[in-house]
Amino acid sequence: MTERWKHRATNRPHMAHLVTTSLLLAFTVGGVFLTRTVAVEPLVLWPGLVLSAVACAVLLRRRSHPFVVLLVTTACIMTEGFLGYLLTPLLMGPMLVAQYTVSLRPERRTTWYSALAAAAGIALTGFLTTDSPHEWIIGLVNPAAWVLMVASFGSYVRVRREYAIARAEHVAQEREEEARRRVIQERMRIARELHDVVAHHLALANAQAGTAAHLARTHPDQAIAMIAKLPEVTASALRELKATVGLLRQDTDSQELAPAPGLEQLPQLLATCASAGLDVSVTTEGRPRPLPPGLDLTAYRIVQEALTNITKHAATPSARVRLNYTRHYLTLTITNDSGSRPRTALGPPDRSRGFGLLGMRERALSAGGTFHAGPRSDGGFEVACSLPLPSSEESTS
Repeated sequence: MTERWKHRATNRPHMAHLVTTSLLLAFTVGGVFLTRTVAVEPLVLWPGLVLSAVACAVLLRRRSHPFVVLLVTTACIMTEGFLGYLLTPLLMGPMLVAQYTVSLRPERRTTWYSALAAAAGIALTGFLTTDSPHEWIIGLVNPAAWVLMVASFGSYVRVRREYAIARAEHVAQEREEEARRRVIQERMRIARELHDVVAHHLALANAQAGTAAHLARTHPDQAIAMIAKLPEVTASALRELKATVGLLRQDTDSQELAPAPGLEQLPQLLATCASAGLDVSVTTEGRPRPLPPGLDLTAYRIVQEALTNITKHAATPSARVRLNYTRHYLTLTITNDSGSRPRTALGPPDRSRGFGLLGMRERALSAGGTFHAGPRSDGGFEVACSLPLPSSEESTS
C-alpha cells in the first residue's frame, strides 16, 4: 500500500499537495478548538477558523512563492495570537510547513534571516499577549523555539540532499573516468596486437626483399629462392591481420576463436625468421611448465618483437633466445652480437622511432614483471624481462 501511495503522489503532485493541505487544516482547526477549550475567557471561534483556512490555503503556492507564503502564514498566526489563541504547534502548523519549505532553498543566508524574522515575530506576539513572566516559556520561548527547530531541520534536509546530489555526480564522474580509462587501455592493447602482428611479418618481408636485392647480381639462385618465400610471409601476415581485425568487428563472443599464440609456436616463429636470413638459437633452463594464456601470449609477443627488431636493426644475422624457468619467474633474454653487415641488406637507416620497445615494456609491466633493454657491454643488444609465474595452486585451479 505504501508503494502504491508513493506512485500516486509522484504521478499526481497537485492531488498530493491538496490532500496534505487538507490534513494540515484539520490539525490546525483542532488547535483552534483546543485553545477555546482551555481558555479561561470564551473566545470567538470564527476568526480562528478563517485565519487557519487562509494560512492553509496559501500553502498550495509554497513551491513557487515560498517567502510570500511564509509572510502570510506568519501574519495569520500572529493575528491569532493577538486574538488570544494559544500558540501551540497545532495552531502554528501552516507557518512551520512554510518555514520548512523556505529552509530547503539553496540561499542559506536568506533562509536563516527569514527564520529569525519569523521567530522574532512569534516571540513579539507572545511577549505582548502574555501577562505573567512565568508564562513566557509557553507563550514566548516555546513558539520561537519551534520555528528555529523546523528551520534547522529543513537546513539539515537540504544539506543531505545536496550531499546526495554531489555524491551521485561524483559516482557518475568516476564511472565516466573508469570507462574512459578502459577505452584507453583497450586502444593500447589493440595497438600492441596490431603492431606485433603486422610489424613482425613486414619486417621479415622487408629483410627478405632487401637481401634478395643484394644477392640478385652475385647469387641469383639464392635471391630467387628468397623471393619465392615472400608470399608465405605476406600470406601469414594477412591471415593474422584478418583474424585480429575480425575480432574487433565482432559484436558478440558467440563465435569460436582461434587460440592465442604462445611459446609453443616458437618453432614456427624461428622458421619465419630463418627465411629472412636470421639464425636464432633457443636454450631452455629449468623445468618448463604450462603458462596461463595471457602470460603465454605476453612471453611470445616479447620474443617475437625482439626478434623483429633484430631483423630490422641488428648488424649480425644471428640471435640467441634464453628461457629460464624458476619457481616464481620466467626470465626471457634475447641477445645479438655486434659485427658488420652490409647496409644494403638492411635498407636505409630508420630515422623514425618505433613503438617496439615501448610495447614490450607495457606487456611486461601489465603482467606484473620487469623489463630491460639496452646495449651490452661487450657489444650487441639485449632485451631481458622477468614475468611472474602463478603458484601451483593457482595454475591447477
